[in-house]
Amino acid sequence: MPAYNTIAFHADRCDGCGKCMIACAQAKSASDSPRRARLEVLADDAGRFELTMCRQCADPECVQSCPAAALAKNAATGVIEWDHDKCIDCLLCTVGCSFAGIALDEAAGHVVKCDQCGGDPACVRACKPGALEYLTMARIYDEAGSLEDLFVQGLSACQGCNTELIMRHTLRRVGPDTVVAAPPGCVPGMGAVGYNGLTGTKVPVFHPLLTNTAPMLAGLKRVYKRKGRQVTALALAGDGGAADVGFQSLSGAAERGEEILFLVIDNEGYMNTGMQRSSCTPYGAWTTTTPVGRESHGKSQDAKNLPLLMVGHRCAYVATASTAFMADFYLKLDRALQASKTGFAYLHVYSPCTTGWRFPSKKNIEVARKAVESNFVLLWEYTPAAGLRLTRSVDDPVPLSEYLVALGKYRHLTPEQVAHLEQHIAENVAAIKRHALAEAAAPPASTRPGISSAGALQGPPASQA
Repeated sequence: MPAYNTIAFHADRCDGCGKCMIACAQAKSASDSPRRARLEVLADDAGRFELTMCRQCADPECVQSCPAAALAKNAATGVIEWDHDKCIDCLLCTVGCSFAGIALDEAAGHVVKCDQCGGDPACVRACKPGALEYLTMARIYDEAGSLEDLFVQGLSACQGCNTELIMRHTLRRVGPDTVVAAPPGCVPGMGAVGYNGLTGTKVPVFHPLLTNTAPMLAGLKRVYKRKGRQVTALALAGDGGAADVGFQSLSGAAERGEEILFLVIDNEGYMNTGMQRSSCTPYGAWTTTTPVGRESHGKSQDAKNLPLLMVGHRCAYVATASTAFMADFYLKLDRALQASKTGFAYLHVYSPCTTGWRFPSKKNIEVARKAVESNFVLLWEYTPAAGLRLTRSVDDPVPLSEYLVALGKYRHLTPEQVAHLEQHIAENVAAIKRHALAEAAAPPASTRPGISSAGALQGPPASQA
C-alpha cells in the first residue's frame, strides 16, 4: 500500500489566530468567514488547541457510509474525493466520520471536506507559527521503501543508534553499484566492514586509515573507470576522521575534484573509542578528554565548521542534513549522488549519539529536531553555480535551552557558557546569511576567471527545491 502526503498539526505552535480557517474559506468558498472553512481550530478549557479536519483515512468510514458512492479515495493522492453529481445530500457521511472531517456547509447547500488544495494547502501557507505543516515524506517510502537494505541485519550498534539509521538509508538510496570506504569509527566499529572473513555490507567495502580515506577511495574510483565500470565511490566517515587527522587528504581530494561522495556522520566526537573530543565537538560539551570538575568545565573551544570549509574548496556539491528532516536529507543525497558523477560531493549529516551525549535512545529524533529548530544545527546547500542557500529558515528559532536540557553532556553549563553558545549560534547564522547574500550577488560561476561550472549539479535549481 502506498504512502501519502498529509497535513500535520503541531498543537504546541498554534496561537489560535484562525488565519488558517480564513485562508481555507477564501480558497474554497470565496468567503472571509471562518464558518465556510473546511477545518476548524478549537480551544479546550486549558487553552490548548485542537484541529478538526479530514484525515484522509486509509479505511474511511465516510466512504462506507455513503449510499450513493459520492465519496471515494484517490489511489494516487490518498485524498478522499467528493463527487457533487452523485451526492444525494443525505448527510450519512457526517455521521460515519469520527473526526468531524466532513460537514454540511449551509451556505453551499452540501457537504464539504478538505482536498489538500491539490498539494499546496492554503491553510499551511497562511500559518505563520508553523502549527500546520504539509508533510511530503511519503515520497521516501514510495520511492525507496522497496529498495534493498545493503547492510546486513545484526550490526552491533548501540541501541537507537542514529549512525546506523544514516548508513542504511544512504546505501539503500545510493544502490548496489557502490564501493564503500569506512575509516576507524562507529561505522566499522558496529561491524559494517565485517570480521572473521565476513562483511556487514552487501557491496565492496574497505577499512582505510583515519588519514587516507579520500585518496584510497579516489584511487579505487579511477581503477573502476579504467575498467569501464561506473560505480559510486562512497565514504562513510566520522567527524574525527574527516575534520581532524583525515582533513589533509579530504582537502586534497576536494581540491582535485575527485569523483567521490564523501558523507560525514558528525556525532561530535570520537564516540567509538570512548567519547573523546574532536574539533567538531561544541563548546562546553562534556567528553572523557574534556571532563567537568573544579578546573575543567567541558570543551573550551568552539566547534570547527567543517561544511563551510568545504564550501571554500568550491566542491561540486556541499550540504548539511539531519535525520529529523528526512525529506530534506533524501533530496540532498540525490543531488550529492548526481554531483559525484562529475566532481567532489560532500554531505555533512548531524548525528546525535545516545551514549556519548547522554540521553535516552527513544529521544534520538527529538534531539536531532531540537538541534535544528534552535539553530544549533543549520541546514543549507551549496553548488558553484547556484551558490549557498538555506534549506530551512533560521528565523524564529526555539530557545536553545529546549535543546541543551535534553543532553547530559550539557547539564553542567553555567549561564555564562550558555550565553557563549547563544552568541556563537548567532554568529554562525549571520555568517551563513552573509555567505548566501554574497553568492547571490556574484556573477554566474561560468563567467568567473578560473571557475568552471562543468561540475555543477544538473537538475532543478535550489530555489525550486
